[in-house]
Amino acid sequence: MIYQPQVYKIKDQAMTPFIDSDEIWQIINTAVPSPERVRVIISKSLNKNRLSLQETAVLLNTTDPELIEEIKQGARTLKEKVYGHRIVLFAPLYIGNNCTNSCAYCGFKATNKSIKRVTLNKKELIDQVTALEDTGQKRLILVYGEHPQYDPEFIAESVKTVYSVKSGNGEIRRVNINAAPQTIEGFRTIKNSAIGTYQVFQETYHPETYQKVHLSGKKKDYDWRLTALDRAQEAGIDDVGIGALFGLYDWRFEVLGLMRHVNHFEAVYNVGPHTISFPRIQNASELDIDKSKLVSDADFVKLVAILRLAVPYTGLILTAREPAYVRDEIMQFGVSQIDGGTNIEMKGYTKEGKGDQDLLSEQFTINDNRTLNEIMDELINSKYIPSFCTACYRLGRTGEHFMEFSVPGFIKRYCTPNALLTLVEYLEDYAPAETKIRGYQLIEEKISDIDDDKYIEKVRDRIEKIKKGERDLYF
Repeated sequence: MIYQPQVYKIKDQAMTPFIDSDEIWQIINTAVPSPERVRVIISKSLNKNRLSLQETAVLLNTTDPELIEEIKQGARTLKEKVYGHRIVLFAPLYIGNNCTNSCAYCGFKATNKSIKRVTLNKKELIDQVTALEDTGQKRLILVYGEHPQYDPEFIAESVKTVYSVKSGNGEIRRVNINAAPQTIEGFRTIKNSAIGTYQVFQETYHPETYQKVHLSGKKKDYDWRLTALDRAQEAGIDDVGIGALFGLYDWRFEVLGLMRHVNHFEAVYNVGPHTISFPRIQNASELDIDKSKLVSDADFVKLVAILRLAVPYTGLILTAREPAYVRDEIMQFGVSQIDGGTNIEMKGYTKEGKGDQDLLSEQFTINDNRTLNEIMDELINSKYIPSFCTACYRLGRTGEHFMEFSVPGFIKRYCTPNALLTLVEYLEDYAPAETKIRGYQLIEEKISDIDDDKYIEKVRDRIEKIKKGERDLYF
């Protein structure tokens, strides 16, 4: 099947899709790495400059083990320069798994008659959110199947319900959304519910592969999905996340597809994506894919490091699809957000005990089943600052305003103190005694890293206020 791009109206102008497979492959096939070239590219990124597609392709084609280690070290250094040692934590919450699409890689496909179809009612949603708050979660991403039932009004109402739930000192301060592409009017309705980031993944940027794995349903329309975030921008949602599902097509092509998407945002809206995600294919009920494109652990680590260097200002999200040992390694190379205490079974957060995963109740297998506190312990022991910060969104530091802070690296000035304050909240309200001791030891170490004595004084003042019962303090 030959892909024929359609034309959609954005900003009252005709816009053809911006992915050209021949162009991407030409860039890959003509990118020849050398030690000198690779080091120049790493140096450019460390100066907080975006890499071109050609420069990114040089890193993608690098196979020399020593140079790959230099790429990883560059990513590690860059992350520290831009974001510091913090890791932002969130949890996914599945609202409903009805779906009209048939996607070869997804357990929720419409043709799967064995899956248990569930849509949370208001009480069930409140119960799930309460359970999450009672572990210390402050940030959620709500996930919806692609079905007419989950229209913009339904999404907006569920977001408002989540924000309304308060349990003890617990509250959800940021609700992100992963849902089907909408019209501009639909996105406006969702925006008015005060969402954080809206994310939709292209899955694969390769048009022919896209047609092969999306067998029926509206999701089969490659261009409608590709232009979804343009419509979100036109509706005023300037905080968006992109991603590709690695394992459907050549991983190098997908990385450049993501970079081409970034270039498009910068050219048209003067803003890049707030986050980039890179999930790998995992087992699912009735999984039916060509496994020859699955990505090895080594290539996965490499591609994440390259993404960090390619787009210094964008947050990178690593999910519990990956086992703990992979997550622990990859976090070094530029990841800024992970989920913790994850359960993607429908109504899973009120389920007693971990038990075995039920693929008839979830979209795919997750491989990191650690509780939130187990992950907090691991992060603290590794000298990362676990963060539940939501300050940027709530102070309007999104879109172009966020770029003004993040591109030159100024965002670190806010991120580290705010991360410390949310960590104090967690230690006071939810942490076991041993975690609390180690957490405060880490806080003392990290406060000493702040190079402004007056700022240190302000941080300490806020910490004492939190210990005395105040909450939700930030810079």
